[in-house]
Amino acid sequence: MKPQHWFDAVSACQQRGERYALVTVLSVAGSAPRDAGTKMVITGAETFDTIGGGHLEYAVTKAAREYLASGSTLTTITDYPLSGKLGQCCGGAVKILYEVFCNHVQHLAVFGAGHVAQSLVPILAQLPLQIHWIDSRPELLEGTEVPANVRHVVDDEPEYVCSTLPENTWLLILTHNHQLDFAIVEKALQARHFPFVGMIGSDTKARRFNTRLARKGYSEEQRACLVSPVGDTRITGKRPVEVAISISAQIVQRLHAPETTPVAPISKELQNV
Repeated sequence: MKPQHWFDAVSACQQRGERYALVTVLSVAGSAPRDAGTKMVITGAETFDTIGGGHLEYAVTKAAREYLASGSTLTTITDYPLSGKLGQCCGGAVKILYEVFCNHVQHLAVFGAGHVAQSLVPILAQLPLQIHWIDSRPELLEGTEVPANVRHVVDDEPEYVCSTLPENTWLLILTHNHQLDFAIVEKALQARHFPFVGMIGSDTKARRFNTRLARKGYSEEQRACLVSPVGDTRITGKRPVEVAISISAQIVQRLHAPETTPVAPISKELQNV
């Protein structure tokens, strides 16, 4: 459902990781369509709420989208006389405050909707992440209420979803099938633009996968992005929620790491689901 009010739109945009401009009527002199303090939200494709419509709102929307296209977070104030070039007969003037938010939000793909994923996704959804939750079993995804920053993807061949993901997406492979895990890992390595491919499982499974990949000709550089077993070794326990917390801790660490500082793989013995 489309948000009806500017504050709902701000929340939805933040959760989705979508660029937006929050526009406020900062002050009013004389007659104007709306009072000071009136707000609206503008994205690249939609507007939410209104500052009065007409030529003023058209001009403000156009300017906001130009700011959004620049890709930079900024704050600026612009004066608008409500006559002459704006073609409005109010005769007053307004100051408009633009607050443009273009913060980067990390995309993350979770392959699998088993017990660990069911515990993990609600935790990750509270972070500044755009989450793609992927499984071949619609009954595990459909009908599940999720936050606005989580998108269900049902596909009979989940490995091919890799080709639809944005570059630099982080991957978490938590499926119920080792053969499918390997297929997803292969697609991820072939793409060469996924910096983190975390896979649940044991140390033995990780070694076997690494050996198979090497024999199939994947270079050490390609295989370097594969982090398995995934998770923070300081957090013990094999219950789904404990494993989910372990993986979440590693994702949080990556979110806070400087871009120039790679986060070293953290080994942990985890049971597959």
